[in-house]
Amino acid sequence: MAHASQSRRPCHDPPEHVGCRASRRAGIVPGLLLASAIAVPVLAGPKAATAAVIEGEIFSATAESIAIRVGKSPVIRRYRILFDVPIRFEGRRASRARLVKGHYARLFLTPDGVVERIYVFKSRESMQRDGPVTAAPRPRTTVAGVPIIPDRPRVPVVPPPPRPPVAKPPVASASPVPKAASNPSPRSAGTRPVPPSDTTAAAVDVVTYRPNWPQFRGPDRANRSTDRGLLERWPADGPRVFWVARGLGEGYSSVSTDGRVLLTMGNLEDHEAVIALDFETGRRLWTYRNGPAYRNGQGNGPRSTPTIDGDRLYALGASGDLSCAELATGRVLWRRNILRDFGGRNITWGISESVLIDGDRLICTPGGNRATVVALDKNTGETLWTCQVTGRPQASYASPIVITVGAVRQYVVFTSKNVVGIEAETGRELWANGSSANSTANCSTPVFEDGLLFSASGYGTGGACLRLAPGPNGTIARELYTTKEMKNHHGGMVVVDGYLYGSSDPGILTCIELRTGRVMWKNRSVGKGSVTYADGHIYLRSERGPVALVRATPNGYEEHGRFAQPQRSNRPAWPHPVVTGGRLFLRDMDILLCYDLRPEFQ
Repeated sequence: MAHASQSRRPCHDPPEHVGCRASRRAGIVPGLLLASAIAVPVLAGPKAATAAVIEGEIFSATAESIAIRVGKSPVIRRYRILFDVPIRFEGRRASRARLVKGHYARLFLTPDGVVERIYVFKSRESMQRDGPVTAAPRPRTTVAGVPIIPDRPRVPVVPPPPRPPVAKPPVASASPVPKAASNPSPRSAGTRPVPPSDTTAAAVDVVTYRPNWPQFRGPDRANRSTDRGLLERWPADGPRVFWVARGLGEGYSSVSTDGRVLLTMGNLEDHEAVIALDFETGRRLWTYRNGPAYRNGQGNGPRSTPTIDGDRLYALGASGDLSCAELATGRVLWRRNILRDFGGRNITWGISESVLIDGDRLICTPGGNRATVVALDKNTGETLWTCQVTGRPQASYASPIVITVGAVRQYVVFTSKNVVGIEAETGRELWANGSSANSTANCSTPVFEDGLLFSASGYGTGGACLRLAPGPNGTIARELYTTKEMKNHHGGMVVVDGYLYGSSDPGILTCIELRTGRVMWKNRSVGKGSVTYADGHIYLRSERGPVALVRATPNGYEEHGRFAQPQRSNRPAWPHPVVTGGRLFLRDMDILLCYDLRPEFQ
């Protein structure tokens, strides 16, 4: 019965279904008539020859495109394919069912970069054995009297040129979540082509899913992900949940990763712990005790995010406990308490900064009577220099960044009283400005772009923009403007193409022209929250839980999806969202949710 049923079932591939029975009776290969009718005009004339051949491992395939990984590169390239593209598998005619992830493909491209033929192989070795063929097979001109297109010789394989990256205890359970039904991704239609970098092969889109988030706010603390090729619009229920890790304890720590190990922190029973998870599965790898558990009326647990530097990690707890450990094992190499060692006292809601690694220096802010900011040897923990900022401010809740003005490398630190620049080599104070500081809590990390430094705080204060330039003392800081339109409490800000985005109290997503302070647009969106940027979009996580995807444009608020985070705790969703490796990470007290942003896996 199965064979009889299959014989009556029509073909599912439209090109092969057109006139298939009549064609078989005439001895014509199914799909040949339609393929010839479409291809003849394209192949006529001197430009009919194949322009290039690309080889690589199949990453994904849709009705309109195929994505392959060339060599060992982490970059995935997607190419348009003809609707009726001829496919051969190990030398035999095949269907699209052979375009399976893990198989290898040889793509024959037209001068426009469109795939006109695909040869598929089980393995790289099989593809290499097949080898490039320079002699053309004997051409066939007709089948049953119907004109067809002759086969053309294969051409030598031309790998695409490299493209630059865009500008990256209790056992925690990792629970895979079943794939939710969703709408087709608009990216499958090739809606945002990237101009080709050469004339031989034009990739429709460059997909980069390289995990690159080794510290708080990303590789250069600019809060911008290097991922490309992410979902441009979300289904009604949001992107697919990839895994959920549990057993992380209390805390507001976000995540950092090198692509293998994913780090966060949390209170586990009586101690504050650094926790390592597997990036792909969320499985617990190891954990170590960093200090005593931190408890506070505004929420228990550590606030900062571990910093990864090569094969080591550095973690600062809410009580000032600083540790350095091996990334692979969690074995502690050295420890210090920055409050005890430099005469500091803890701030109201606990030490929250994430330490900065710059060369061999570790930068942190004890805010003590012996030092406001210190540089430690990252290898040993020994003190390299100390800086006592004018006015002896305490630490605040923001994290330091490193910038270069002229020839002067410096650290920008937001203290309890002001934003200050400190010379990296010596620890000398270069400049200070208090226009964006309030007397309660300065939480938002400053941003720096094209010589402009913008800092902001909440509690009714707002922001200030400084122009930094070389000067007699090393750097001159000239205030350009102040604004009440960016009262950014603790959700962070990001600059994209000269425009600043952030949540302004009482919870309005705001876009400001960085150079002038002019407000471009404001929208309440999902409410007060934290932001990050990836692939043309702002990701806004409301402290109440919902997450919105907003196009990063000064032309107006343009939302491309939102969803309500499941399994919410009873505490505010303050940990900043992270987008890296094609995933979105949302920490919420005891759990960490990993969402898949790759269109191929929705």
